[in-house]
Order: sequence, then C-alpha cells, then structure tokens
Amino acid sequence: MIADTVNPVLRAAPAAPAEAAAYFRASLVFHADVSDVAAALAAGGDPGFVVLDSRSTEAWDQGHVPGAVHLPTALIPEQAGQLLDRSVPVVTYCWGPGCNGATRAALALAELGYQVKEMLGGFEYWVREGFEFETWEGHERRTPDSLTAPAAGGDCGC
Repeated sequence: MIADTVNPVLRAAPAAPAEAAAYFRASLVFHADVSDVAAALAAGGDPGFVVLDSRSTEAWDQGHVPGAVHLPTALIPEQAGQLLDRSVPVVTYCWGPGCNGATRAALALAELGYQVKEMLGGFEYWVREGFEFETWEGHERRTPDSLTAPAAGGDCGC
C-alpha cells in the first residue's frame, strides 16, 4: 500500500464552504422533503402549494398522497392549464428515489411557466414514513419504517 494514496471520499476535494452553501441552498429551492410536505398538508388550511402525482392511472390507483392532483407526465403539456393555477407552486412526485418521473414532470411544468419543486423520496417514502395515503379502496396507513422515520412517528429532528 502506498502511504500517499487518498481515500475515495477525498479523491475529489470537498467544495469551498461558500460553494457548498450555494449548492445546498439551491438544492432546497428545487426539492421538498416528504415529511415537510406532510407537515404542511397536516397543518390545515391552504399550504400554499399543490401536490402533483405524475404517475400512471394504474399507479395512482395503487395509492397516492391525499389531495394530490393526478396528471401523468406525458399529459402535462396538454392538461396542466386546466388543472393547475400558475400562481400556485407545484410539488411533483413519482414512485420513489429510483424513478426520475417527478423530475421530468417538474421540468415539463417549469417549461410551461409553473413554479415547481420535486418531493424527494416520492410515494415510496411517503408510505414508508407512515403517512396516510389513498387507494381506490379508501384510506390506508402503514407503520413507519424505522430505516426511514422514527419508529414512534413524529419529527426526525433533521
């Protein structure tokens, strides 16, 4: 082993603090956390945004965020103007972190002039964190996954 070998984490040096701050500040402008979206919706009243599920009808029927607007990504150019108010920010989601459907939906909406954020974790993390969801059969809720949320529910402290 060569003593001067740099470990894989530091092979590319960390950004300067000012650059890192700008990057992370920008990230918060483009993304919303599942728990933050749930907290804003649970607070009652107008949260100041609309949640948009960009998945297929079959996926929507399996489960979706209560109160979300269903608009598959391919239909956004044709139907967004009938379903969404351009003055209200939109938070998009799809299946989960392994899917970029919410990113594609956010791009399509931004190109049409909407203010938009992507909900990190998508529907997968909504369910895994124990938030209520709707299916064609009614409302459901699962026990929070202790790998994604506090087992007793509530604020994760982050």
